[in-house]
Amino acid sequence: MNKFLNLCIAISLFLSIGCSPKYYVPNTQNVPMVSAQGQTNLSVAGNGNQVEFQGAYGINDALALQINGGLVIPQEEDNGNGGSGKLIEGGLGYYSNINAGLLFDVYALIGFGSMKNDFPTTVPTYPNTTGKISAKMVRLGLQPSISYHQKYFSISGSARISSLSYNNVEGSLIFEDVDQVRYLEDNKSNFMIEPALTLRGGLEKLKVQIQLAKSFNLSNSSFKQDDTLLSVGLNFNFQ
Repeated sequence: MNKFLNLCIAISLFLSIGCSPKYYVPNTQNVPMVSAQGQTNLSVAGNGNQVEFQGAYGINDALALQINGGLVIPQEEDNGNGGSGKLIEGGLGYYSNINAGLLFDVYALIGFGSMKNDFPTTVPTYPNTTGKISAKMVRLGLQPSISYHQKYFSISGSARISSLSYNNVEGSLIFEDVDQVRYLEDNKSNFMIEPALTLRGGLEKLKVQIQLAKSFNLSNSSFKQDDTLLSVGLNFNFQ
C-alpha cells in the first residue's frame, strides 16, 4: 500500500510540472456520500502541490451541507518562479438512496479564492514590470455524483459543472511577450466541466481515498491552468 501511495504522489508531481503562469488548479471534489440524517463525513487530501480539508453533514433525510478549504503551494522552481492559491467553498445538496448500496446526490456550490504568480526571471527582459500577478476568483457550480458503496469499499463518479470568474486582477507580468494582466482580464469568465473518479477502501469508518479528475475549459481550451488532478487522502465517516 505504501508503494502504491508513493507512486500516486510521484505521478501527481509529474502532472503538476510547468514553467509558465497558471491561473487555475482544480481541487479535489468533495463526494461525501452522506446517506442519512446526522451523518458526518470528513476528508483530508492533496498531493505534492496542494492540501485540502473537506467536510459534510446530513441535516435531514434528503439534504446535506458541505464545506471545503484548500491551499495550493507548489514548490518554487530553482530560478524562483512559482505561484500559490487558496479556496474556500460551501454548498447545499440533495441525496437519495437508490438502494442499499447505491447513492445519488447533487450539490450546489459556491467558492471564493485567490491566486498569485511570481516570475522574477521575466523582469530582466521586461525591466518596467514586477514579474507578479494576482487576482480574486469566484466559482459557482453544480456537482452531481453516483456512488456504489459497501462496508469497506466505495467507488464514485462525479462531475463538477462550474462557472469560474476572476476580478481584482493586479500586477505587472509579461510572459513570452504577452501582458498577463490583459490576458487574464480577457479570459476572466470560464465555463468548466470536471469529471472525477473517487475510490475509497479500508475500514468501516476510516478509508484511504484516491481521486483522479480531469478539467475541461469549454470557454478557452488553451487557458493557462492545470487540467488533471490526482489526489490521495484519508476519509472519515461517522454515523
